Amino acid sequence: MPDPTFEPGGVDARTEASVWFARGIGLVSGGLVVLAVAAGLVGAGRVLLLVFFAVLLASALGPLVDWLRTSLPIGRGVSILLVYATFFVSVAATGFVLVPVAISQAGQMMDQVPAVLDRVETWSSGLQPSALATSVGALVTAVRAALSGPSPGTGQVVSAGLGLADATISAITILALVFFWMTERQRLQRFTLSFLPPERRGGVREAWNIVEVRLGAWVRGQLVLMIALGVTTGVAYTVMGLPSGPTLGVIAGLAEVVPLVGPALGVLPALLIAAAFRPDLLIVVVVVYVLIQLAESNFLVPLVMRNAVGVSPFLLTVSLLIGAALGGILGALVAVPMVAAVEAVLERMQDRRVPVAQDAASATASAMPSGENTIEPQPPNA
Repeated sequence: MPDPTFEPGGVDARTEASVWFARGIGLVSGGLVVLAVAAGLVGAGRVLLLVFFAVLLASALGPLVDWLRTSLPIGRGVSILLVYATFFVSVAATGFVLVPVAISQAGQMMDQVPAVLDRVETWSSGLQPSALATSVGALVTAVRAALSGPSPGTGQVVSAGLGLADATISAITILALVFFWMTERQRLQRFTLSFLPPERRGGVREAWNIVEVRLGAWVRGQLVLMIALGVTTGVAYTVMGLPSGPTLGVIAGLAEVVPLVGPALGVLPALLIAAAFRPDLLIVVVVVYVLIQLAESNFLVPLVMRNAVGVSPFLLTVSLLIGAALGGILGALVAVPMVAAVEAVLERMQDRRVPVAQDAASATASAMPSGENTIEPQPPNA
């Protein structure tokens, strides 16, 4: 006697439902794993940032370490330590020369601040429109209140000390990561490539190496820009007679590493020094610094970064704006090397064997003399 609950096709329907149920469970599980990994990466964002800066520095120091290894009979680890020692000795020597002068000038400037504020307040009283005079007067009042405020409390001192300790630990961590990366890079690369099929390892290895080359080139290009701006600014300030010209040049060069707001940060100490000791040079300082920045932005930056990183000025600017919008100054700082790395990977994915044909109309229009409206026919494979 047949089972009254039996329905034709019932087993297949239940099997199909079980399959879809298993797929749904797998999809949900996969989504949860992705969310967990993303949450872990966000939580470890500081660590990832330290690793990123370490890889940047290691990529920049690679050619120097290789040159030391070929020039001297020493190993890679000793070469890295020698580079570290040279860097710290250079920083200590520069600080020994410039820091005492900077501290002395800062003390004298603080003594001159009340008189400078009085001059600014007197000058602003005659500004037109009156709203501008009111705004400048309010700014002077705020500066006076900040300078005459209570001395830092114990909590602020402790917070400043903790911040300094955190920065020191971060710097030591980066130096340690740079050392380990440079000494174990080849082994780590082989270990990572072993997870890929043999036919893909060569291309991935080449892309990996190109990314590191571009990252290192970006760091070295940024260092060239900092040195050029610091030397030019320091010489200009010294020639015009501004006190502490070399120190102000070093500050301007260091501020160059800060994207977008670096120029404003670099000129601010010079303006304060000029207001305190040489008010007659205020306008000259602004004009000279603007001219230096224009020359750097329009000639030096495109030349250095285009040759070093291989990224067009348009992409450089867009990456800076997007990075600043997403992560502020820190986002803008890491945006350019990230774009350079991504572009290197995308170039590996391009089909270089079949080049893209140039747009005939735009090419003819750009080469056409003014006044001509005709477009010459182009061959099909142009």
